[in-house]
Amino acid sequence: PTPFLSSAVAGTGSGALQSPSTPGAKSKNIRVFVSTRSPYTACNALAGGAMTVNGKKIIISGAPASGKGTQCQMIVEKYGVKHISTGDALRAQVRGETELGKQAKAYMDSGNLVPDELIMNIMKSETLGEEAAKGWLLDGVPRTANQVKALNEAGLIPEKVILLEVPDEVLIERCVGRLFDPETGNTYHRTYFPPPADVAERCVQRSDDNEETMKNRIQQFKKNRQSLIDGYKDVLVQIDGNRGKDEIFQDICMALDKVPAE
Repeated sequence: PTPFLSSAVAGTGSGALQSPSTPGAKSKNIRVFVSTRSPYTACNALAGGAMTVNGKKIIISGAPASGKGTQCQMIVEKYGVKHISTGDALRAQVRGETELGKQAKAYMDSGNLVPDELIMNIMKSETLGEEAAKGWLLDGVPRTANQVKALNEAGLIPEKVILLEVPDEVLIERCVGRLFDPETGNTYHRTYFPPPADVAERCVQRSDDNEETMKNRIQQFKKNRQSLIDGYKDVLVQIDGNRGKDEIFQDICMALDKVPAE
């Protein structure tokens, strides 16, 4: 069975996902289930050259607004890996109004996935460098079976894959209240994480952060979710993402610390 980290309520059975109705609510009686199988080991031969990664190799996944950004910041701070977010790279292209950015914006505004060819080109370039040699955290890929295959062919083999699980209604609530600081790239929420007073005026809502588009994005994620589970079943850990960020991060660390750095 797929390893699973969650807050489980007694009497509901092992591995049952119990999500508090209020985002950020604390859960008790946390049970942890972690795979005892050995992680993948592979030579990280990247397109254009070979590179040895001495730190952790991690993928984090979840539906839009599942809290990946917050957890990525905490993972980077603790483990020193390079955070590689395709979403940030694509949005930079959009803000620059490049030809590539205009194409990406059409996909992002409609809630559809950006084509694999574009995603893979970004990933290959981002993983070539000394910073990535210290370990990497992929955020935003893979989303499809083709992307899983492409990452494997590029030598980007994760030791652990984190999948954040959050109910649809919570994802939508988080999305419609989300604010973005175009200068720093930081993300806030009108209710749960308001921006500081000195940056509040410049914060904006992204064009794709609305309920209709969000529902489409959730469905797109669900359609491809099984590809991630099937492709990484030996190293996948599912985590209840509808809790406080510190509780979620504690479970992530318990999973990652089972995998020693090479």
